[in-house]
Amino acid sequence: MNRNTFLDRREFLVSVGVAALGAAGACAPKPPPSTQSEKKRALRIAHLTDIHAQPGGRSAEGMARALRHAQNQPDRPDAIFNTGDSIMDSLKADKTWTERQWETFSNVLQAECKLPITHVIGNHDVWGWDSPDTTIQEDPLYGKNMAIQVLGLANCYYSFKRAGWRFIALDSTHLPTQASQRIHPYIGKIDDEQFQWLAKEIEKTPPETPICILSHIPILCACELFDGPNEESGDWVMPAAWMHIDARRFRQLFLQHPNVRLCLSGHAHQHEVLDYLEVRYVNSGAVSGNWWNGAYMDFPPAYVLIDLYEDGTSESTFVPY
Repeated sequence: MNRNTFLDRREFLVSVGVAALGAAGACAPKPPPSTQSEKKRALRIAHLTDIHAQPGGRSAEGMARALRHAQNQPDRPDAIFNTGDSIMDSLKADKTWTERQWETFSNVLQAECKLPITHVIGNHDVWGWDSPDTTIQEDPLYGKNMAIQVLGLANCYYSFKRAGWRFIALDSTHLPTQASQRIHPYIGKIDDEQFQWLAKEIEKTPPETPICILSHIPILCACELFDGPNEESGDWVMPAAWMHIDARRFRQLFLQHPNVRLCLSGHAHQHEVLDYLEVRYVNSGAVSGNWWNGAYMDFPPAYVLIDLYEDGTSESTFVPY
């Protein structure tokens, strides 16, 4: 059944596979053995997200342990994807503390990371958006610029090709646009300029090339509904800071391009695999768990191994370390 037929007959069908596995946790349904044996793996990724490094405490040791654990897997990954919140928080921090947090992250990364690594900027990596000191807005490193400099990025969003897949890294942290959203200093979305760039990147990708989208804030998720009393009003309510408020825009774009197969994100500190209209959304939990205080929402500190196949399919395994 092709995608158009599927949509015509099942327009409102959502196929959700939520993998809420704790320490045991392999996720993502696997094909029958006969099918799996015919597939050829293109790439294995260790997806580490929400490291939240800072001086002192457990974060540096924990980050190093997670990197060593991932890189010492018997079936070693080819690369590491870090989808943001690399440091504990710079939204409210002053410049000195922000620089010290980045120094901790960079030192551990230099000492422990032996694989190619791809970075995405998270909301806590943005300096000063929630600071009462408005004078820092004149600093050239204000906002996302310090993260861009430390992580060695040419831009907040970019794309690259590897092992027959196209990867598109997004900048999903933006300022609120409505008064009702200002409970947080940011929301999950991309602006018009970035969306037009994204659409062009997808359009110029050959239809036989599978696409993986990387974002810090989930484009689509369900687990965030349980993070707090989000139904107490009598309706389910999710803040725009927790999931992309422009998810419907992505939905329409992805429908036009069936080679968009996978979206990887962090932010929620929970693990979930959700299949919707033939796109798989993997929210990979958090290396820091509950910000280095054990498990968060029953999810221990962990990372996820992602296996990408030449046919555009993927499998994932939740790995507490």
